[in-house]
Amino acid sequence: MDFALTPEDEDFRAEARAWLGAHLVGEYARAAGQGRPGSEHEATGVRRRWERELGGAGWIGLGWDPPHGTYGNRSATLIQQVVWAEEYARAGAPGRVGHIGENLLAPTLLAYGTEEQRRRFLPAIARGEELWCQGYSEPGAGSDLAAVRTSAVRDEGGSGDYRITGQKIWTSLAQDADWCFVLARTEEGARGHRGLSFLLVPMDQPGRIEVRPIRQMSGTSEFNEVFFDGAAARAEHRVGAEGDGWRVATGLLALERGVSTLVQQIGFAAELDEVLRSALRTGAARRDPVLRDQLVRAWAELRTMRWNALTTLGGGEDPGAPSVAKLLWGGWHQRLGELAMRVRGAEAALGPDDWSPEHPYELDAWQRLFLFTRADTIYGGSDEIQRTILAQRVLGLPREART
Repeated sequence: MDFALTPEDEDFRAEARAWLGAHLVGEYARAAGQGRPGSEHEATGVRRRWERELGGAGWIGLGWDPPHGTYGNRSATLIQQVVWAEEYARAGAPGRVGHIGENLLAPTLLAYGTEEQRRRFLPAIARGEELWCQGYSEPGAGSDLAAVRTSAVRDEGGSGDYRITGQKIWTSLAQDADWCFVLARTEEGARGHRGLSFLLVPMDQPGRIEVRPIRQMSGTSEFNEVFFDGAAARAEHRVGAEGDGWRVATGLLALERGVSTLVQQIGFAAELDEVLRSALRTGAARRDPVLRDQLVRAWAELRTMRWNALTTLGGGEDPGAPSVAKLLWGGWHQRLGELAMRVRGAEAALGPDDWSPEHPYELDAWQRLFLFTRADTIYGGSDEIQRTILAQRVLGLPREART
């Protein structure tokens, strides 16, 4: 695919840059950079208002175009979606609280949902009014989603609706979400990939849904446990056929690493720039040739990831592309966290100067980065799972024998 910008694309970039410059002011400017991975708990109220600001101008859901129609969003080519992502990241705008709805659920509904489901949910996402969370991982079923045990049974009242019972874990933004898409087992006794369904569940069900924050070693609580005790999901809110949830769920994971991967990389580039500036300011890069080599390597690897992502966007379906992308950025970001600590030296182990008993576990941005990146090679599908996918689905190697 040719990623050269046309005059129309340059006009689109200028419009995006001008809009961000005019609207990223006041409380939105003060929330700049907040809400990124590892700090998704920050400024959620402001970021939710910012979501509606974006939606009102049509900046959510770029490219949800015919044959499905538009839902309050702007039409945009794939290149223009990349342009918007780049400008958004470079402006230092707040982390998106609507990311899961826009970049995970919406493409899934466009690919697998009914027109009634699209018209019910996509306009609310495009307006920034309804937030979503993802109900996939469970205790004992993290990277291995085929081990899901949360169950959904048909209501005995004859409505055909579902009652969901079980537990999900590591659920980002569950404390703020209006809806959750849940992978649940709808066929009793089924195992593995069989008997799973993809259900859209309203979170406002007191007594039936409980959200408990998970306090991490970084001191933050952006992830949650979610407990379902007979929570209701309407039959018409099942995406795909009953028992076809595995196909829908894995299709969503493939869609997850599209344009949003480029947004992520721009954030990575900003973090790397800060580490580089610190290394130059403190003289660490001059004193330590090994560190200097690692910084150059990090810069080169990030450029490689960008070109890989751009090539993947224009290359059609590739069953291995999502796994390759995850392996590349997970390890790279983890190494960046280690580099940030190495550049700072012994100072990296110190707490802030304004420590107090009321705030005994405050960390600075680089310490949080280091601790959060410990999980980069685990969440979203561990490195071991990604390599297994590549071995079996791309290289055609035999499955490992199970005893």
